[in-house]
Amino acid sequence: MSGIIGRKIGMTSVFNADGESVPVTVIEAGPCRIVNVRTVEKDGYNALQLGFGSKKVSRVNKPLAGQFKKITCPFRLC
Repeated sequence: MSGIIGRKIGMTSVFNADGESVPVTVIEAGPCRIVNVRTVEKDGYNALQLGFGSKKVSRVNKPLAGQFKKITCPFRLC
């Protein structure tokens, strides 16, 4: 599976080799940090939980704060 995690910044256009204008989306991507690792032994499946962007400390619930504390990641940087 492939993809991109990011935030949409806006729209613009670029010109291709034929001189045609092509609309494109501008995305701010990264840095993405690994917040949690899911394993078959513990969770029944393999997965990575990624974090992107920042969040106010007052908007983080206790379970999520526990995940960040476990990986020693400050709220503003995950």
